[in-house]
Amino acid sequence: MKLQESGENYLETILILKNRLGYVRAIDVATELNFSKPSVSRALGILKNDGYITVEQSGNICLTDDGMKKASSVYDRHVTITHYLSEVLGVTPSVAEADACRIEHIISEETFLKIKAAYNNR
Repeated sequence: MKLQESGENYLETILILKNRLGYVRAIDVATELNFSKPSVSRALGILKNDGYITVEQSGNICLTDDGMKKASSVYDRHVTITHYLSEVLGVTPSVAEADACRIEHIISEETFLKIKAAYNNR
């Protein structure tokens, strides 16, 4: 199943919060994204039904193997594109960050791999 951009953003956010806090709850996601708790609950329900996350009895959100794979991929794209835009092309860091957040969802695998190779081989 093709994950929508919003789903990719949620997975990436869960990964980032897990790395930062050691755990993730729905309220943490809502706070990080500045979304309402009902909106986050609905999105998490969809991600759970699609097999990307599980929610423990305690309320902690865990990425499944598929969720971790997708979240890591999106995060890698985000970081790589941000660095490429700012460090190689000289784009202002805040603009590079904002642009990377949009580009990461639509860029082809071929183009991303070329950007990653160019960034890593500079």
